[in-house]
Amino acid sequence: MTASGPAALSKSRFRQYARLHQKKFRDEQGLFLAEGFRTVRELCLNMPDDGMLVAFLVRDGEHEALEFARRWKEKLFTAGERECSQLSGTATPQGVFGVFRKRKHEPDIAESDGKQKKKSFVLALDDVQDPGNVGTIMRTAVWFGADTVICSSGTADPYNPKTIRSCAGSIYALHHYSVNSLETELLRLSGKGYTIAASSLDGRDFREFTAWPEKLVLVIGNEANGISLPVQALAQRLVRIPHAGEKPRVESLNAAVSAGILMERMFMR
Repeated sequence: MTASGPAALSKSRFRQYARLHQKKFRDEQGLFLAEGFRTVRELCLNMPDDGMLVAFLVRDGEHEALEFARRWKEKLFTAGERECSQLSGTATPQGVFGVFRKRKHEPDIAESDGKQKKKSFVLALDDVQDPGNVGTIMRTAVWFGADTVICSSGTADPYNPKTIRSCAGSIYALHHYSVNSLETELLRLSGKGYTIAASSLDGRDFREFTAWPEKLVLVIGNEANGISLPVQALAQRLVRIPHAGEKPRVESLNAAVSAGILMERMFMR
């Protein structure tokens, strides 16, 4: 930031940040891109420390964002219309972007402060491919107090800009990690006392269960194919959400909607 105001975004920084739309570069650099004042603001307010913010990019005229960002004035840069258009993942650029560091999460949620937890709720995503669904599910998981979200290798990247936008910046508020084999991870958690419940059209009406285990994993499946067969085979409970009337008038519920309904019933008990 210069004496007269924020510095202009350099070409080298612009090229670096534009690459963050690709997972390869997000993984290599350990960074991710967020768009929109609401999303960037929430990330800034929830980040573990100020070092997680790498750059705050603001288009001229975005006065509210400029005022908010002055706390991080050394990381504040202005961006022109062309840069905003190329950085944006939407048809109409919002003019506010943040570049943040990924938070490292260990793939273990069975212990807290060195003590095994008596009550724990985990959400697992089995190849949920739409970034919007993943982001919405993660934000809902934060709301209902999930301990963590586990993403299979075929699940959309939690740091995809569309996922970040859908979760409205709540990515820092939730423990999450990805695994190469969801089946193997669920088996590991089962060995630590977790009951595996999977959402399935072939399952039992979830309202018929009057009690839920204290340590529970809820698995949400792929939008088109549902839960994979290996995961279904190891689930102790298959649950479904009933429809109105004798026959459903739509094929299925949206994955994020299904997750929200089941989380409310299973976790808020």
